[in-house]
Amino acid sequence: MSIPTQAQIIVIGGGIIGCSTAYHLARDHKADVLLLEQGKITSGSTWHAAGLVGQLRSSASITKVLKYSVDLYKGLAAETGLDTGWKMTGCLRLATTQDRWTEFKRLATTAKSFGMEMDLIGPDEVKRMWPLMDTSDLIGASWLPTDGQASPSDITQSLAKGARMHGARIEEGVTVTGFRSEGRRITHVETSQGVIACDKVVNCGGMWARQIGAMVGVAVPLHPVKHQYIVTEKIPGLAADAATLRDPDRRTYFKEEVGGLVMGGYEPNPQGWVTGTIPENWEFRLFDDDYDHFGQHLEQAIARVPALAEVGVKQMINGAESFTPDGNFILGPAPECANMYVGAGFNAFGIASGGGAGWVLADWVMNGEAPLDLWAVDIRRFSSLHRDRDWVAERTLEAYGKHYTVAFPHEEYTSGRPRIVSPLYDRLKARGAVFGSKLGWERPNWFAPKGTEPVDVYSMGRQNWFDAVGDEHRHVRAQAGLFDQSSFAKYELSGPKAAEALEAICANRVARDLGRLTYTQLLNSRGGIEADLTVARLADDHFYIVTGTGFRTHDFGWIADHLPSEGMTLRDVTEDWGTLSLMGPKAREILAKVTQADVSNTALPFGSARAIIIAGVATRTLRVTYVGELGWELHIPIADLGTVYDALMAADANLRPVGYRALESLRLEKGYRAWSSDITPNDTPFEAGLGWAVKLKSGIPFLGRAALQALQGKPLTKRFVGFTVTAPDAVLVGRETILRDGVAVGYLTSGGYGYTIGKNIGYGYVRNADGLSDDWLRAGSYSLVIAGEETPATLALEPLYDPEGRKIRA
Repeated sequence: MSIPTQAQIIVIGGGIIGCSTAYHLARDHKADVLLLEQGKITSGSTWHAAGLVGQLRSSASITKVLKYSVDLYKGLAAETGLDTGWKMTGCLRLATTQDRWTEFKRLATTAKSFGMEMDLIGPDEVKRMWPLMDTSDLIGASWLPTDGQASPSDITQSLAKGARMHGARIEEGVTVTGFRSEGRRITHVETSQGVIACDKVVNCGGMWARQIGAMVGVAVPLHPVKHQYIVTEKIPGLAADAATLRDPDRRTYFKEEVGGLVMGGYEPNPQGWVTGTIPENWEFRLFDDDYDHFGQHLEQAIARVPALAEVGVKQMINGAESFTPDGNFILGPAPECANMYVGAGFNAFGIASGGGAGWVLADWVMNGEAPLDLWAVDIRRFSSLHRDRDWVAERTLEAYGKHYTVAFPHEEYTSGRPRIVSPLYDRLKARGAVFGSKLGWERPNWFAPKGTEPVDVYSMGRQNWFDAVGDEHRHVRAQAGLFDQSSFAKYELSGPKAAEALEAICANRVARDLGRLTYTQLLNSRGGIEADLTVARLADDHFYIVTGTGFRTHDFGWIADHLPSEGMTLRDVTEDWGTLSLMGPKAREILAKVTQADVSNTALPFGSARAIIIAGVATRTLRVTYVGELGWELHIPIADLGTVYDALMAADANLRPVGYRALESLRLEKGYRAWSSDITPNDTPFEAGLGWAVKLKSGIPFLGRAALQALQGKPLTKRFVGFTVTAPDAVLVGRETILRDGVAVGYLTSGGYGYTIGKNIGYGYVRNADGLSDDWLRAGSYSLVIAGEETPATLALEPLYDPEGRKIRA
C-alpha cells in the first residue's frame, strides 16, 4: 500500500470525531487533509455506541455545538447519499424526586435561555406518550422534542464519504507509531506504512488518544471504561417513533431499535479497563457479557418498563468508551506541542457531539483560536496533575458514576483528595475549614462554626453553609479577613523584550512605571476576552503575572503562544509563591503591626506592587481587591507562608480566615466579573463594561485592537448588567432567563447572595438589536425566570456596594 508522503493536516483516528473533523476541514476550509485509521472506519468505539443524541448542556456554547450536530445529521444524507439513521424522536427525562424535579425546572429554564424548548409534563402525559412505561412513581418529566437518535456507524460513514467528496484522503490500516519534531513542532508523522511530512496534527484517536499524545509528550487525560447495554427482541406495542428515554433516578436509558429496545445505564460502581497501553488490534472488539454487573440496570429497567421481563435479549454490547475526569470532552491545542490539536474523551456522547465538535475543532485548527467559548471542553483546563494515570482513572470513575446523579449546585468531587495542599492546610482544617478542590489544590470554601460538622450538605435550596458564609462575609465588610489563595497561578516574564511583548497581547497598558500593578484582559482576534489577570512590573525587564487557579495551563499557553520566540523567558512559578489576601477596612491597621514598612495610601496606593518585609519575610505586596474593600495580596515564598500567616493572625484578635464562598458573595456585591462565566471569549470588554481597561487611545497595537476599533462608536447590542431579587426562597445559580417587559432578553451568567444588601444578586447580558442605552435599560420592568418561576427583579447598572462611603445601592 502506498500512502502520501506529505499533507497539510493529518487527522489521526477514523471514529465519528476524526471523520467529522476531516469533513469540516475539507468542506469549510478546503484544507489538504489526510485521515489515518489504524483499523477500519468506526472500528474503535464508534461502532458500538448507543446513538442517543441530546443537545442541552449547562454551557450555551456547548449546547450550540450539539444543536449543530442535529442540524448536520438532518441534512447529511442529502449531501452524501448515505443515510445517517437520524430520527427526531424527542427525549423524555423522568423525575421521581423533588430534587430531580427542581433540577429539571432549572434545566427547562436553561433551555429557554439558550433558545430551545423544553417542556415539563405530568405523569399522565408521560403515560400517553410512552404507554409501556410504569409511571406510578413519577413526579413528572422534561420533554425536549428536537432530541433524537441516530446510527453511529452510518453517520460516520456518511461523514467519511463527505470528507472524500470535498477532497480529503482517508487511509485505513495505517498505525501511527511516532512523531518527528523540531522544538515544540511536529514535522513528520511516523506510521506503519511510512513517514509523512505535515504542518499540523489532529489527535482524534479515541481510547488511543492518550497513547498517541504521549508519543510527543502531550497529556490527554482520559480513561477507558466498560459500558454495557442490551438490545432486546421486538416488544409488542412499542411505537417505532417512541421517544428516547432517560430515567436518571434509576440510572438507565432507553431507545427504540427495530421494534425492540436498547437499554443501558451508568452504575455507581463502574468497571475501568486498563491504565496502561490499549491494544492496537482492538478492532470491532467487545468484552464478554457481564450480566452479574449489568443486573443492577436490568432490575431498574424492568421496574420502569415491565414488558422487558417478557422479551428476550438479542444482544449484549460490552464495549470500552473514553471518559474524562470531569465528564466533559477534550478539544483544542495541546499545550505541550505547538501544532497538535486534540478531539477525544467524549464520555459516551460522542454521537451527539460529533458533528459540532468536528466543526469547531476544524475552525480552531485553521485559525489558531476557538470560534466560540469552548472553555468547558478546552484541553488546557487540565494541568500536570492529569499526567498521573492512577489519579485520572480514580477521578474518571467517580465522574462516570455521577453521570445520572442529581447535579447539586456547588457539588465537589471527593476522589483523589487531598492532592495539593497549601502549607496552611492543617492550620485551616483545625479552624473548621471545609475544603473544595480546584485543579488539584485544596482550598477552604467556608469555615464551620464550633459545634457544626465541617461538611457540605448538598440541596437545591439554601445549603448548610449559607449562614456561616454570611458571618464570614459580614466580618470582612466590618473588620478584615484573610484568604489563603496560594493556588493562584503565577508566572514571571523576563528579558529585554518582555515589556514590548506584553504590550502586544494585553488590552491594557502594562509596561507602566516600576512598582505598578495593572488589571488587564488578553483578547482574541474577535475582541473576545480569552483571559483576565494582573501584571506587576517588578523591574524594567521583569513582570509578575497572576491569574485564577483553574486557568493556569490555559493562560500560560495563551501568553506563550503569542510571545516572540526570542528576547524573553516565561516561567510558571505557581508553587514558588504562596498568597494571603488581607481584605477589609482594618487591613492597613493589621498590616502595619507586622511590618516596619510604610503602608499608608501614599506609600502603597491602589495598583501598587512593592517588595516589603513582613514578619521578617521578603514579600511581594500587591494592592488590589476582589471583594470591594481595602486590601492586599501578599505573595510570600511558599516555605515562609506559615510564618506570615501566624504573624498576621497574632497581630489582631479580630482577624479571621475566610473562604472562597464568602469571596464569591463579596465580589458579587461589588460587581467584579469572573472569567469563564461573566466574561468569556464570546464577550468583548465593551459589552462587559470593561472598556476602561482597554488602551485604544494609546495607539499601541495589541491583539484584538482591530476588532474593538471596528466596534467603537457603534451601539452595543449586548450589555452586562446586574439584578437583585428580594424573594427569600429564590436561589440564583446562573442561566436564569432575563425578562424585560415580559420578553426574554438574555440570561444570567452568575448568581448568588449578597449578605450586606440582604438580597439575591445575578449578573448577565441583556440583548437588544437596536441598542442598549441607560435610558432604554431603565425604562423596562424586569423579572427573572428562576427554576420555571417568574420572579420580580430590580435592574442594577452600578455596583451594589460602595466601600468608600460604606453605601448600599440596592
